[in-house]
Amino acid sequence: MNSTPTVLLDNLTFPECPRWHDGSLWFSDVHAHRIMRVDAQGNARVALADAHQPAGLGWAPDGSLLFVRMAERTLMRVADGVAGTVADLSLLEQVQLNDMTVDARGRAYIGAFGFDINAGEKAVTANIFLVQPDGAVRVAADNLRFPNGMVITPDGRTLIVAETVGRCLTAFDIAADGSLSNRRAWAPLAIFPDGICLDAEGAVWAAAPVTGVCVRVREGGEVTDTVSVENKGVYACMLGGEDGRTLYLCTARTTGPDLAKGVSTGWIETVCVEIAHAGLP
Repeated sequence: MNSTPTVLLDNLTFPECPRWHDGSLWFSDVHAHRIMRVDAQGNARVALADAHQPAGLGWAPDGSLLFVRMAERTLMRVADGVAGTVADLSLLEQVQLNDMTVDARGRAYIGAFGFDINAGEKAVTANIFLVQPDGAVRVAADNLRFPNGMVITPDGRTLIVAETVGRCLTAFDIAADGSLSNRRAWAPLAIFPDGICLDAEGAVWAAAPVTGVCVRVREGGEVTDTVSVENKGVYACMLGGEDGRTLYLCTARTTGPDLAKGVSTGWIETVCVEIAHAGLP
């Protein structure tokens, strides 16, 4: 494959949580407080302004957009262009919410910070929360080392989460009621994984902000492919395009202290890969 990324979109602040949906790449430009979409030709528009530090994105079965407000620690639903609160998690998470994946039934799995990683606070473990379509919230998994990007396998039976501070991918079985069980190591990593996506061979692409790479890893930890960018971090990734074989990278140039203040410069970059997208998101 051609492992040299091409810039599709620039003049962003901090792009994160990319999703291929309805013929476009959707993503949160977190510190610009907006949700955007861009097509394969680079034509971009703002899907939702004034989104108040958005993060994880997903869609309910009725097609409505769901998104996380990080600092406000809420799950939101967009109806007729207006965002309303589905669930308030501020009493359950004291710092910030993070990435999210939404299953085929509209249940949202949302990771939490647990500590302020960008301000250099001492690491503590955090939770994955499960939010039902009616807004009911419970802890789905605890004692995770900064749960970040998440994917659900095509059969809907397994959730894989990137534990950034833990330098690993961790898997859970998904029960009929959405509960997570049978926690197990899926792959150890040499990188600090952030956003992830899944391909049709069951391998995971994992973005790495610190080292500026995106790696394709199989269960067990074998790295088969690496895409690198220069002088930037890779914060998230998504397979998309008409054939699902375009790897979209959310890249940014910033530091932890700067990001804590919302200071960053970001891009969407692309590279063609061999194996197409699978699963959710």
